[in-house]
Amino acid sequence: MTTRVPANVATLIDAVAEEFPVHKAFLTAAIDNATDSELQRLSDYVAFCQSKGLELAYLADCYLTLVSDTVDEQIYFNQHKHYRHSTFAEVAESVYHDAEYMNRYMYGLAISTFLWPNHVAMLRMFRAEIPTAGGGRYLEVGPGHGFLLLTAAEVGRYDELLAVDLSEASVRQTEAIVEHFQPGCPVRVEKMDFLDAADLKPSTFDAVVMGEVLEHVEDPAQFLRRIADLATTDAFIFVTTCINSPAVDHIYLWRTTDSLEELIDACGLDIVKALRLPYEGTTLEESVARELPINVAYTLRTRA
Repeated sequence: MTTRVPANVATLIDAVAEEFPVHKAFLTAAIDNATDSELQRLSDYVAFCQSKGLELAYLADCYLTLVSDTVDEQIYFNQHKHYRHSTFAEVAESVYHDAEYMNRYMYGLAISTFLWPNHVAMLRMFRAEIPTAGGGRYLEVGPGHGFLLLTAAEVGRYDELLAVDLSEASVRQTEAIVEHFQPGCPVRVEKMDFLDAADLKPSTFDAVVMGEVLEHVEDPAQFLRRIADLATTDAFIFVTTCINSPAVDHIYLWRTTDSLEELIDACGLDIVKALRLPYEGTTLEESVARELPINVAYTLRTRA
């Protein structure tokens, strides 16, 4: 590790590489490609976890759980050409309502935000695109580990920020990270069904963000239409999801970016900016043809 890498990050990376040596080159490249500010944010996050009594060995194991489970699902996908599960009920008890597993999963995903090239690129896009003029109401659906919400709290300058999630573990993790890094920020995190919440009123949110949610639901069109309904006419809308990307809790499968973007259009949303991220080392066309994982991020607007 170079001297610019914070000590706790270097120790975490070493712990992962010791348990999974074939991953070392990938980790080294990820660290080399990270900016100094990204390395510092990762270091701050690791220190935050340590302040909660979590050891670096545990965090390394959380990350490796994510890697191992993703590899297992990729093998299944390669063999069967579809995701292992297709309904929310199939994954709810084993993932979302299993607090121990959900915590490990969220910690692993948080770390991947700084190490997996496509995850890094999507967070960079969000940080670059979110309006910073200040004011208005921000809504985030499925905050997960909380890094998009934390970024919005840091740079978005909204008057009110609300995040909703069905997972109690996700709610707790998101609350903790925002309270630690942005104390006093006007953020509420609630356990809530985004589709059925009566207190979410049409055309009242100046930003609607949904990161890595659509692949977890049975009917993503419902969620996209709900976004279009809740957003103001000039709202900042940011959505990410994935194509041919198996994971333990992914249930909705898109096989091409075109099919996803056609759905976005059909739900009354226009694409302002698109980030299409093929599997590392391939073109978008190659990833589609070979059914390799693709990540996508969009800024959207409601259609007049």
